[in-house]
Amino acid sequence: MNNLSWQKSSYSNLNGNCVELSNPRGLIRDSKNPEGPVLQVDIEVFLEAVKTGRFES
Repeated sequence: MNNLSWQKSSYSNLNGNCVELSNPRGLIRDSKNPEGPVLQVDIEVFLEAVKTGRFES
C-alpha cells in the first residue's frame, strides 16, 4: 500500500472529519488516522450510497 496516493474530497471541511480515496481506486481510509484500517470497496456503489443518504443516521 506504500505506492498509493490518497485524496480528500473537495467537500471535506477543515476540521479533518472526512475520508480519503486511494489512487488507484478501491480503498477508503479515515483522514484522521492514515495509518489505521483501510476498507476495500466498490467505489461506484459506495459513492451512490453516499449520494442517496444511506449513511445518514
